[in-house]
Amino acid sequence: MITATPASAPPERTAHLNTAYIWSISLVAALGGLLFGWDWVVIGGAKPFFQRYFQLTSESQIGWANSCALIGCLVGALAAGALSDRFGRKRLLLVAAFLFALTSLGNALAHSFTVFVAWRMLGGVAIGLASNLSPMYIAEIAPAGIRGRLVAVNQLTIVIGILLAQSLNWFLVRNLPEGATDEFIRNSWFGQQGWRWMFGLTAAPALLFLVGMTLVPESPRWLAKYGKGERARGVLAKIGGDRYAADALADIRSTLASEEIQRVRFADLLEPGMRKVLLLGVVLAVFQQWCGINVIFNYAEEIFRAAGYDISTVLKNIAWTGSVNLAFTFVALGTVDRGGRRPLMLMGAAGLALIYLVLGFCYHRQVTGWPMLLLVLSAIGCYAMSLAPVTWVIISEIFPNRIRGAAMAVAVTALWTACFLLTYTFPMLNATLGSAGTFWLYAAICVGGFLFIKFKLPETKGKTLEQIERELVD
Repeated sequence: MITATPASAPPERTAHLNTAYIWSISLVAALGGLLFGWDWVVIGGAKPFFQRYFQLTSESQIGWANSCALIGCLVGALAAGALSDRFGRKRLLLVAAFLFALTSLGNALAHSFTVFVAWRMLGGVAIGLASNLSPMYIAEIAPAGIRGRLVAVNQLTIVIGILLAQSLNWFLVRNLPEGATDEFIRNSWFGQQGWRWMFGLTAAPALLFLVGMTLVPESPRWLAKYGKGERARGVLAKIGGDRYAADALADIRSTLASEEIQRVRFADLLEPGMRKVLLLGVVLAVFQQWCGINVIFNYAEEIFRAAGYDISTVLKNIAWTGSVNLAFTFVALGTVDRGGRRPLMLMGAAGLALIYLVLGFCYHRQVTGWPMLLLVLSAIGCYAMSLAPVTWVIISEIFPNRIRGAAMAVAVTALWTACFLLTYTFPMLNATLGSAGTFWLYAAICVGGFLFIKFKLPETKGKTLEQIERELVD
């Protein structure tokens, strides 16, 4: 067996890292995150217009239009595990880029609700693929010392995609007359063509992503796993030089030795050493959604209306949420490799629990206006610098090389399932418990998440993927 680099000495400590190359290929892969955020949020601005164009009147139709993409997300996340282990990370990211471009045009040109839903579901497949593979690809090419920052860049591009979609949506409808009737909207440019541009413009970054992915290498860890050692060595040498490549490749091979590495089954995830790691990844993925923050993005109109805002002010507040989300993601980039993953996760869970308690109290006391906006923005800022990016960092690095694709698929599928349940149940919880009770429930979930992180999550900063594997599995 080839001797691995000692756990206390990651290969890059004696390497001359090609940071420009590392950042360039990471940013290309992170375009998958940008399209994930853009495509996920664009429907929020288009909703008031395609809803009138397709004459959607029932709550079930409106809910289905908003959530149908999640079905595709689940399919894409599951497919990513099996197919990326067989065909590689790069090829599947190319497929995702093509689907983003195709489905954005498909939604823009749809003339029936059935066709519109079909394109949204196929677009969801692209989101599922990108949400799984972009952070995993970055984690597999990144040196240990900057891996957290690079994977967090994927979250940054998600946030940028969200903000771009929100800004373009507002720009396209900024001239909509105040007090416009449903009949006017349905027959105007806004109701006939404006919402189509919201979807169609997504094709521009999708084509950029498609071209960029043709220029980046395949993951060296996938190449090593499938016996393409020389190609893996070549990629690693571009990242850190020949010495770095030799040490890193030896470390990778040490975790793959004497394994049936090319026949990964989902049943392999239930082996004794794997179960606890899989459980850790799944719980963190579910908690990132059930902490409740995404209801603010998905139901911003209802939340701000309940806080006393009119529709025009709601649109401005939504833009504020995107801006705060972006600003605090930069905080995560600067701290995830310095302060570590665990402290940020604990801070996020505790911070959200406290903010939700106060937010629920304000709803209970019927407080309106700027205090509510400030609390909502505080919650988004807390989430953006902790649970949002760091969860993706952790689930992209804790799974062993041999089963990373399948394990990531399970974790990301759990994340999208949790997102669906969160999105689906909020209207019912809001009707049953009221806004105050709903946010108090999310506060209780955050307390549970804090305790799980405190007792179950180890620190992974500064460690190679192989070192993390030996510590968690062996």
